[in-house]
Amino acid sequence: MASPSARWQVFGVQQVCRAQLPGRVLPSSVTVNRKHVRAQGETVMKRNLAALGCVALLAASAAMAQTTPAKPASVKATIDTGVLVGETIDGVNHFRGVPFAKAPIGDLRWKAPVKPDKWIGERAAVAFEPPCPQPVNIDQKTSNGGGVSGVQSEDCLYLNIYAPANAKNAPVVVWLYGGASFLGAGHLGSYNGTGNAKGGVITIPINYRLGSLGTFAHPALTKEGGNTGGFALMDAVAALEWVKRNAASFGGDPNNVTIAGQSAGAAMVVNLLSIPSAKGLYQKAMIESGALLGAGTPLKTAEDNGVKAVTALGLPENATAAQLRSISAQTIVANAATQRGSTPPVDGKFKTTTTLDALNAGTEIDVPVLIGSNSGEGGFDGARTIAKLAGDTGAGAWLYHFAYVPAFRKAEWTKGAIHSAEMMFTFDSIDTSSWSASATGKADANDRAVAKHVNSCWVAFFKMDPKAKSLTCADGFAWPAYTDANDDAAQFFDKPKLVKSKTIPNGPPAN
Repeated sequence: MASPSARWQVFGVQQVCRAQLPGRVLPSSVTVNRKHVRAQGETVMKRNLAALGCVALLAASAAMAQTTPAKPASVKATIDTGVLVGETIDGVNHFRGVPFAKAPIGDLRWKAPVKPDKWIGERAAVAFEPPCPQPVNIDQKTSNGGGVSGVQSEDCLYLNIYAPANAKNAPVVVWLYGGASFLGAGHLGSYNGTGNAKGGVITIPINYRLGSLGTFAHPALTKEGGNTGGFALMDAVAALEWVKRNAASFGGDPNNVTIAGQSAGAAMVVNLLSIPSAKGLYQKAMIESGALLGAGTPLKTAEDNGVKAVTALGLPENATAAQLRSISAQTIVANAATQRGSTPPVDGKFKTTTTLDALNAGTEIDVPVLIGSNSGEGGFDGARTIAKLAGDTGAGAWLYHFAYVPAFRKAEWTKGAIHSAEMMFTFDSIDTSSWSASATGKADANDRAVAKHVNSCWVAFFKMDPKAKSLTCADGFAWPAYTDANDDAAQFFDKPKLVKSKTIPNGPPAN
């Protein structure tokens, strides 16, 4: 449909043509009789030439009216802090740059996130907010370019919402991006939730604090009470609390929420399976290429590591909390001692145990889990271990192995689907993915068909009853929950198939 501005352009051209040819209304097409023009002489010729010019203008303007994209319609949502004004694009409501916590700056750095303030009037939600501070080393071989370039800010605790325009009690997925815990942002193209929205699912990618701004422990902070290192995980819990309060404002079901992530984000999901304050905030968990099952870092060890890190920046061993907060974000990001941060410690308060210990004891947050890895990376054995422990009793677990290599990456990915390659298929976001944007070739019809199918399986998981023991993808592919007895895993090539997980190698061949 033509936009209003384009229609006014056509109208304007019509008025010019009427002015040139008084008393005449131009038809949609004009045929010029050349013999008649010659017979009438120069005056009539000029008049008809003017008509021809007007016809050309009208044709061009009409074409513009047909091809100029319509300006997205505004859409409003009222949440607990005020009114948001987003936009509707092709049946999907987009709300960007929505704060779920106050800016963690000044005295709020290295503290648990605080609920955002209310605002007066309407808040525009049509632009992404800056990512959290991180180093940038542009490398087109990595999925996020080695860091998100452009403006960065510690004021970064924002989320983005992709919701079906007609959503009602729709399932919600909260997405935690990957990036080794010190890179990334929720607005990157691979995480575009339009594909999920087309399937009836609301997607909410969030930002969380990175590097030492997200995971840092120090005795001076511990003395403040509760500020013991797991700030990125606290951000995820705060976002889940926000979703619990506000999902219904976007047509979402606050009691059907999946916490999902890839790589570092997946490791956060694993951690959240044993975080007491996260219980009841999500009903399913999805873990893509991030089966972190470490022993856990004691708080004292994390504190000692924090002291060593800041002394490398010139601070004394007994630095105060105020001195720590005086370090600039740029310094933290640029210095090797503080750039990457550490693992969130077991502090006995926020993080009381490791997920491995909780799984072995049967005390984890018992929700359905979908977990797997890719053929061109390692980690499948860890994914199978979590599937076995999480699905042994209670809620089910679904195990996958993603092995499809798209046409535009076959020359490079010779050992299989590399780390993070699955996301443009699970999200059905090939056209916005950085893997696609940086490729020399283009996706073919088969790539797009695979994306549609894989996305339908993920959407089926988001939608399914938490008590289910099987899910069904768009074309009828039945995917049973994994058990040690059936050993079933879904393997995704051109077409999905069930295989015995014990036949799948942990990673790609050595050469």
